[in-house]
Amino acid sequence: MNTGKLNRIFKENLLRVVMLVISTVVAGPILWAIVTSFKTSAEFLQSPWILPAEPQFVNYINAVQKAHMGLYFINSIGVTLLSLAILLFLVIPASYALGRQRFFGSRVINLLILAGLFINANYIVVPLFILMKNLNTLDNRLMLCLVYAATAIPFNVYLLSGFMKGIPKDYEDAASIDGCGHMLILYRIIVPMARPGLVTVSLFGFMTFWNEYMLALTLLTTPGKRTLSVGLKNLMEIQKYATDWGAMFAGLVIVMLPTMIFYGFVQKKLTSGITLGGIKG
Repeated sequence: MNTGKLNRIFKENLLRVVMLVISTVVAGPILWAIVTSFKTSAEFLQSPWILPAEPQFVNYINAVQKAHMGLYFINSIGVTLLSLAILLFLVIPASYALGRQRFFGSRVINLLILAGLFINANYIVVPLFILMKNLNTLDNRLMLCLVYAATAIPFNVYLLSGFMKGIPKDYEDAASIDGCGHMLILYRIIVPMARPGLVTVSLFGFMTFWNEYMLALTLLTTPGKRTLSVGLKNLMEIQKYATDWGAMFAGLVIVMLPTMIFYGFVQKKLTSGITLGGIKG
């Protein structure tokens, strides 16, 4: 066996070992949280690494009933879907205009959009709180959805405009000859051809809005309006001096499981969409 073949085999095996280590690091905490959600608090305090003697499905019942995780789940679904709808409504025409049109000030607007990529919503939560308090719009789930969509615009416009730039200009010219205006061209030609980009934007938006914590905690004050990520905190509040660790981890699994399942079904479309957008952009 020659040296070149030995080097190739060594590199392949080394890559497999590295990927196995990375997979273990990523999947280990998730599996540990799922196993812990079926333990009693005594078993958790005895040793966080032992398996439960008997699966405690009651932990999930306590999380849903006593800590109102079912209500928070419904709230999160509503907030996430409405935020995503607002985001797509704003991002699609903006990406078309900035990605395929040249007009006075377009370069400046593009630069401002790029600058928005460096502004994290958590950094401006205090000004947002003061602004919404002055406008008497605190504790309003619709306003929270608007804030979610607004803070997600820069990244998603940057991402989706990359897809739209890669669509051949000939389709747009042919539609213009047939008498289509910009809106008809956008929704009949560009949007169907940019479907991979829309899928990618939708997935990123769903995961971002579903898992967001800081803005929901700050801008929603009524317990019945809490989202699922904020509702986890309620599991610590229902007991004054002791923590029901099994129910706590059951609530954590309830929060992360929908995202994991959703990502599992669409991960191929997500990764291919990101690659395609990077090439076209």
